[in-house]
Amino acid sequence: MVQSDPVAEQIERLREQIHHHDHLYYTLGSPEISDRDYDRLMQQLKELEKQRPDLITPDSPTQRVGEQPADGFPKVRHDLPMLSIDNTYSVGELREFHRRVLKGLETEQVDYVVDPKIDGVAVTLRYENGTLVLGATRGDGEVGDDVTANIKTIRTVPLRLRGKGWPEILEVRGEVYWPRRSFVEFNRRREQEGETPLANPRNATAGTLKLLDSRIVAKRGLAFCAHGFGRVEPLPAQTHYDLALAASRWGITVNRDLKRIGDFDQLVAVITAWEAKRADLDYQTDGMVVKIDRFDLRERLGTTSRAPRWVIAYKYETEQGVTVVRDVRWQVGKLGTLTPVAHLDPVWIAGTTVSRASLHNADQIQRLGVRIGDTVIVEKAGEIIPQVVSVVQDQPRGHAEIVPPTRCVVCDGPVEKDAGGVYLRCLNPSCPAQLKERLRYFASRDLMDIENLGPALIDQLVDKNLVREFADLYQLTEQQLIDLERMGQKSAQNLVKAITASKTRDLPRVMGALNIQHVGITTAELLAKHFRTMDALMDASLESLEAVPDVGPVVAQSIHDFFRTDHGRQAVNHLRDAGVNMRLIAEPTAPAASPIAGKTLVVTGTLEKFSRNEIEALIKKLGGKAASSVSAKTHYLIAGQNAGSKLDKAKKLGVEILTEEDFLKLIGGPNPPPQA
Repeated sequence: MVQSDPVAEQIERLREQIHHHDHLYYTLGSPEISDRDYDRLMQQLKELEKQRPDLITPDSPTQRVGEQPADGFPKVRHDLPMLSIDNTYSVGELREFHRRVLKGLETEQVDYVVDPKIDGVAVTLRYENGTLVLGATRGDGEVGDDVTANIKTIRTVPLRLRGKGWPEILEVRGEVYWPRRSFVEFNRRREQEGETPLANPRNATAGTLKLLDSRIVAKRGLAFCAHGFGRVEPLPAQTHYDLALAASRWGITVNRDLKRIGDFDQLVAVITAWEAKRADLDYQTDGMVVKIDRFDLRERLGTTSRAPRWVIAYKYETEQGVTVVRDVRWQVGKLGTLTPVAHLDPVWIAGTTVSRASLHNADQIQRLGVRIGDTVIVEKAGEIIPQVVSVVQDQPRGHAEIVPPTRCVVCDGPVEKDAGGVYLRCLNPSCPAQLKERLRYFASRDLMDIENLGPALIDQLVDKNLVREFADLYQLTEQQLIDLERMGQKSAQNLVKAITASKTRDLPRVMGALNIQHVGITTAELLAKHFRTMDALMDASLESLEAVPDVGPVVAQSIHDFFRTDHGRQAVNHLRDAGVNMRLIAEPTAPAASPIAGKTLVVTGTLEKFSRNEIEALIKKLGGKAASSVSAKTHYLIAGQNAGSKLDKAKKLGVEILTEEDFLKLIGGPNPPPQA
């Protein structure tokens, strides 16, 4: 008689509950429990899996976000090609498509399915026996990138299908996109931190999916919506509509506005009505996709060399507005970049009133030939960021040319164009506008995380000459802060505490906060891990910087140049004098002679001498990489009692398997060797 395993049963119950609530919250938008109760369920699951690591499975809700950045993206050949589709821009062209379909099928009537065309990144999801095993980009249609680790962070993608009746193999195709609200909030935070906002949600989504660190992807709030299918075995339905309904029951997000229509005039009416609705959606859409519903009819029509004959996209015109440029003002960013912004007569575009639009740079002004007083066409890039796209030539022209500044518009410092670039930059590192933006970035949550040091307060600190560089923050007193607008004693005390607490931030955050061009937090983490102290980074040669993985020549040159300026070295030295940490805290230096330095190890099962956290910390201390899953790049698998599927996979891949005693012998004893 097989004995029951109470812990395994409890883990499975918790997973089912969490999968259920994920579906309600992220797919249906109708949560049943509070965020706190959800977090409690997740914490219970994490604790139980910590006790029984042998029961951790790839589809567990705790496995959505990886612990380590990926080494790269393997290529994946699609079982069925992901073809592009033809476009049409008028009812007449759509009617011609309909005529070709009827003629090709030798029929007088056909059912279509129609849904909004989400402007995102095309991906395919592969489920085997109900478990997500692959997420891949479209690529060239034949071969894409394996981005499974990033796909798993998307909450609208189920890691395991719900219910029953799903086929053994189910490939779901759809779009990964950045919801408007999440994208706008992300840009708001970027602007607060002094970064240039991302212009286009679609391009930003594509860039996010190619990030090697799934932890960063998880923070961006991407979403997925299915619009089609690839390989499905066995096929449980004869029509797209019925299979989509079934997929929805299994937990796949399918567009709620998917319709099956058998009348061409009704199809036109639906498409026409949707043009007015699209501004209110939480995703970008530039049209509607029309597909034949029955799979057998699709096979009869087949494909051309590049596109199926059974589907077409009806594209709407880009929504634009006509207005007048009343002024152009130049904004100064944290890196000194001067960006021209057109101030316009208010105009309604894509659901909002637009009164400002980007002109990007001086070269763009010249290309457009725009002047103050010109009538211009404005559109939202990706339906989000307003930009001037052309001048209306048959309207009266403006007379005031837009002349790029020769001095900074804020500090009157010298201005210079980037070498080989298009941007003007203020060269004065003490420029108040730059300083304000740099301080906002320095204090942001992902860097020094100084709570309540917001834009309005930073403006006062700079305007009153209380802060002239980063280190001045650490000299502020409660009395100086109390004297500022909207600052009471309690607020001043809390801010001083927050500033003091930021002295202990780890080295990657300090490096990232310095505002070195091209160096964000991800690059800062690579630099900190490689150099381990700020002094080592400051003194690094150009060659040693280029030797850091994922740091190319442009980034290396930027870092090298920064630390060869008085401003750069002074910023670091003054922060050090203020007591800010300048060494890597989280990861001690590994001994050079460690036998596992640079190697990837995976731990499975229950160990006698170590907890999971302890042995993984030891692996990292000795210079190894503690990974969560077995792959062809794994050097060793450490197998304890009750080792499960990871052990089977390691054997299949020929990975060397170690017992706990084997591992201790390999590293030279029960404790790590003394550091050199």
